[in-house]
Amino acid sequence: MDDLENAILICFESGPVEASLKPQAAAYCQQAKEAPDICRICIQKLWFCSLVQVQFWCLQTLQDVLRVSYGSMTLEERSFVRSSVFSMACLEGVDNNENVVRVVEGPVFVKNKLAQVLVTLIYFEYPLVWSSVFVDFMGHLSKGGVVIDMFCRVLNGLDDELISLDYPRSPEEIAVAARVKDAMRQQCVPQIARAWYDIVSLYRNSDPELSATVLDCMRRFVSWIDINLVANDAFVPLLFELILSEGLADQVRGAAAGCVLAMVAKRMEPHSKLPLLKTLQISRVFGLVSEDADSELVSKVSALVTGYAVEVLECHKRLNSEETKAVSMDLLNEVLPSVFYIMRNCEVDSTFSIVQFLMGYVSTLKGLPALKEKQLLHITQILEVIRIQICYDPMYRNNLDALDKIGLEEEDRMSEFRKDLFVLLRTVGRVAPEVTQHFIRNALANAVESSSERNVEEVEAALSLLYSLGESMTEEAMKSGSGCLSVLIPMLLTTKFPGHSHRLVALVYLENITRYMKFIQENSQYIPNVLGAFLDERGLHHQNVHVSRRAYYLFMRVVKLLKSKLVPFIDRILQNLQDTLSQLTTMNFASRQLSGTEDGSHIFEAIGLIIGLEDVPAEKQSDYLSLLLTPLCQQIEKGLMEAKVARGEDFPVKIANIQFAIVAINALSKGFSERLVTVSRPRIGLMFKQTLDVLLRILVEFPKVEPLRSKVISLIHRMVETLGPSVLPYLPKALEQLLADSEPKEMVGFLVLLNQLICKFSGSLRGILEEVYPVVAYRIFRVIPIDGLTPRTGAVTDEEMRELIELQRTLFTFLHVMATHDLSSVFLAPKSMTYIKPMTLLLLNTSCTHKDITVRKACVQIFIRLIEDWCPKSYTVEKVPGFQDFMIKNFATNCCLFSVLNTSFDFNDANTGLLSEIITVQKVMYERFGNAFLMHLMSGAFPSANCPQDMAEQYCQKLQIAFEIKVSKVNSSASSTTVNSKKLYLYERNMLLILSPEVVYSVPPMQCKIFQCNTPDV
Repeated sequence: MDDLENAILICFESGPVEASLKPQAAAYCQQAKEAPDICRICIQKLWFCSLVQVQFWCLQTLQDVLRVSYGSMTLEERSFVRSSVFSMACLEGVDNNENVVRVVEGPVFVKNKLAQVLVTLIYFEYPLVWSSVFVDFMGHLSKGGVVIDMFCRVLNGLDDELISLDYPRSPEEIAVAARVKDAMRQQCVPQIARAWYDIVSLYRNSDPELSATVLDCMRRFVSWIDINLVANDAFVPLLFELILSEGLADQVRGAAAGCVLAMVAKRMEPHSKLPLLKTLQISRVFGLVSEDADSELVSKVSALVTGYAVEVLECHKRLNSEETKAVSMDLLNEVLPSVFYIMRNCEVDSTFSIVQFLMGYVSTLKGLPALKEKQLLHITQILEVIRIQICYDPMYRNNLDALDKIGLEEEDRMSEFRKDLFVLLRTVGRVAPEVTQHFIRNALANAVESSSERNVEEVEAALSLLYSLGESMTEEAMKSGSGCLSVLIPMLLTTKFPGHSHRLVALVYLENITRYMKFIQENSQYIPNVLGAFLDERGLHHQNVHVSRRAYYLFMRVVKLLKSKLVPFIDRILQNLQDTLSQLTTMNFASRQLSGTEDGSHIFEAIGLIIGLEDVPAEKQSDYLSLLLTPLCQQIEKGLMEAKVARGEDFPVKIANIQFAIVAINALSKGFSERLVTVSRPRIGLMFKQTLDVLLRILVEFPKVEPLRSKVISLIHRMVETLGPSVLPYLPKALEQLLADSEPKEMVGFLVLLNQLICKFSGSLRGILEEVYPVVAYRIFRVIPIDGLTPRTGAVTDEEMRELIELQRTLFTFLHVMATHDLSSVFLAPKSMTYIKPMTLLLLNTSCTHKDITVRKACVQIFIRLIEDWCPKSYTVEKVPGFQDFMIKNFATNCCLFSVLNTSFDFNDANTGLLSEIITVQKVMYERFGNAFLMHLMSGAFPSANCPQDMAEQYCQKLQIAFEIKVSKVNSSASSTTVNSKKLYLYERNMLLILSPEVVYSVPPMQCKIFQCNTPDV
């Protein structure tokens, strides 16, 4: 061995090597690669060195040199490499030289690399330089299997490296591939096809592996060669003979099936494809799919059958003549039973989409006036395929019941997998509703009677089919129990399903009852069955906590639908729920196992909906409510006492117990209307007021515990709707406690509560707001600058900035609600006057520059109400000294002019109405301020925007006319209202045209900025 061979061996050595040797060897090999005569060195070693590592390195180096330096190589060098490599591949010149190494007899990785070198030469030289490569190669195929194998490797490499579209290709590669294919079609493809046929015929028995290799090579080329070269009277019989020969190796039979599939899948016009599909007589292989499902042959034949079915279906959809549609439908009817068998029993090829194919077939049946018997049979088979596909694997049964990590992952996977199958089910249900319902009824019956180990999975699948079917049913069909529904629902309610103890079965069973409640509403005789399902061990008392908690929510939905029909069953319901309610009101939160939407609070909402009905006798109603409220209030009082002394991990648990009790009371109160608790049965209202007293203690004891604070606020929201005006006496104390030491981020929930109170009680809340607003304004204006929030607002984190943005938006809503509910006088109260300046400045800046147009619009609307409330029409002493001057000089200039002239303003944004509000506020200002407003526009605002004098005069004139039309519209008769409305619209539109883009462009950029404002002197 010379130094290069030693270096190559060291580079390929996987065992322990001296640390410094590998880098040295790699450097030496790299240096050798850069030698001018490296191609000659590599060829020499390929002929005479038997070390496979050296052979592979030399071939890789030749390929790299050709790829990188082909253009700079001399003609002599190219010819030398070409002739040498081709001679190695075809065993030329080696017969009489025993010292020559036969590279083609080496290991697979060396032969593949030799093929890649030849493919690289073909890439650059075929057909212009080396036009005879394929013809010359075929002249050596008679030398036997070694050369034939190498020829196939070259063709396969050509497909992998250049032709196949399964890999991304550059534009240059696509162009070269087209050049190579065109030349091969003209020159040698027919000879290659003939060689394939001869080789397979000769070696099918003696060398099945070689025959399979040739067939696989042929499969790759079928997609782009003339179909008649393979789909002919010679090849087709040979291929089917191979597929059906039981004594032949499965490898050959499967490869032959792959070739037929390539013919079937070849892109062709449907009028040419259909005759080809018909002549194949594919039914000859249908029997093979019933053999060993795990064998490679069955897998290949299954892919052939399903691929054939897809192509037949595509022809049926694309052909329009009655004759061709009849032919394609006959072929479909012939192949579908085998397709269904494959779907049920075999592993389907990854390229075949079961749902997509079946959906396509069902869509062909939609337009038919009536389905034939065979088509109805196919529908049943499709439903059976769906049923089998949606079944869970029994190996995950315990995981799914316990819902551990594995079970959760499997449930998520199946949920996603099932989506398309359920869409298919509903489509089938629309095409053949009676067949679908009969199938589901039989599936349920069979699942009940089955004693197989898959019983749990089969019951769950059958119930899931029934549940999914309900999604496509109309409300009327569900109410009337159309089709088999009048049998299915009673069967659902009266049958004891096996596996009901399993989480999956129990959940889908309860979901089904809830889904089909429209039927039960119309058939109230089944209400006892529904109650039994929810109240016994199948529902609320199920052993699996995931089921029982979900049952609470579903039972609440059932109660919402049945309501008064449940009054006769109240005692039974409460008796059955006694242990559950007792457990929920005494259980330590740490042992609840679930939280969030399924924490158990929905059961209180369900009970509240029942006992809150006026149909319930007043005395009983009070007793029922007392039985529920008393333990919940006791739980709160006990929790408060324990939380005071709790330490460490105990404190969050005690807080969580209190929190749950508040949520339960909130849910319970949803069933009671304001009229019932305040008018017809005030005793009920008194009980809720007493509860409110208990709850307000929480704010005193733990004002800074955010979970409790948010839950109390939520309950106050609910009490406002339940108790109505009778809640007002409780508000001062509640609001005082909520405001005490509250942080700015806590103000959002507080402001939302105030908004609800204002909308509910309006002027009745004035006194409370006069006390609350100054505190709110003080807290908020400390953290929100008057020029608005910017990324530079203090040194805050992203989360803090998000909280401030939310607070600012809620503040604007709050101010808007106050202004639009005739409460702007609150801003003028002695304690509030201090905050008029920051409030008006913030509103001004926001109305001019905020990125959210809806927020800007709201701020303009606030100013409109403030002008109307604070500025009387006839001149009197100003309510707010300086406010009129502020509006004329600052708001009119900055908001009504400069913000509109800013290039960011969208004149075409008709959805927001901001421009309309800006016009409205100008009309209101003209109405209240008169000529003082117009004079400022003429002498101050428009000149500062470089607006020509004549255009300014025109604008003011349009504004006056628009106002006069508005007044005329108010005073006119009904008959002329429409005319005046049109006039007003036209004048407002003309006003907008004055503020055209041309005017904006004439304004210097600095003039469009918001100037420092003078504020009311208060």
